[in-house]
Amino acid sequence: MLQRVLNKRIPLLKFFLKQQLLYVPVIGLAWWALDFPFMKRYSKAQLRRNPALGRKDQDTARRACEKFRLVPTSVMVFAEGTRFSAARRQAQSSPYRHLLKPRAGALATTLNAMGTQFRSMIDATIIYPDGVPSFWHLASGRAGRIVVRIRQIPIPDDFCGADYATDKAFRSAFHHWLADQWQAKDQEIDAFMAAQRPTPGGRD
Repeated sequence: MLQRVLNKRIPLLKFFLKQQLLYVPVIGLAWWALDFPFMKRYSKAQLRRNPALGRKDQDTARRACEKFRLVPTSVMVFAEGTRFSAARRQAQSSPYRHLLKPRAGALATTLNAMGTQFRSMIDATIIYPDGVPSFWHLASGRAGRIVVRIRQIPIPDDFCGADYATDKAFRSAFHHWLADQWQAKDQEIDAFMAAQRPTPGGRD
């Protein structure tokens, strides 16, 4: 959806993918050929046993960002890390009605590695008023209405120089900043969905 909406408006979108997606037939090979960065995911238990694992994804992100310096590129980060579901929201005790908690690491690492190369940050919110479609619904043209809200955000200067992995003060500030963005996004979705509901006694 984002590739379609933003096509020819910004450079080619590249995004961080889970390592398992490399093995998706056809598409995985295409992502590999386009040099999309593949990231491994580790559980909290694995990271507690071996904190060095947490640096691997950051190193992968940095290497990818170094390549992105050579050609016009738009780097896309899905901060939630996985698809939204009511069960996942409940499992992580998300404070948001329509969103999961954002993960700051990949976004912070990208900004740290390439922030001075970016013109700005683009925040995209996708809303499915008729319910979240399946892949088959999308492929067969039966996805229902899809609303995409896009806004341009200036990149704070201090986000481009601090090290997320080692600077605790920056890490805390970045988490607070991202939480504020997510709160605004959640309120935007809530307001849109509320406007879609029929008023009592009215007609659809």
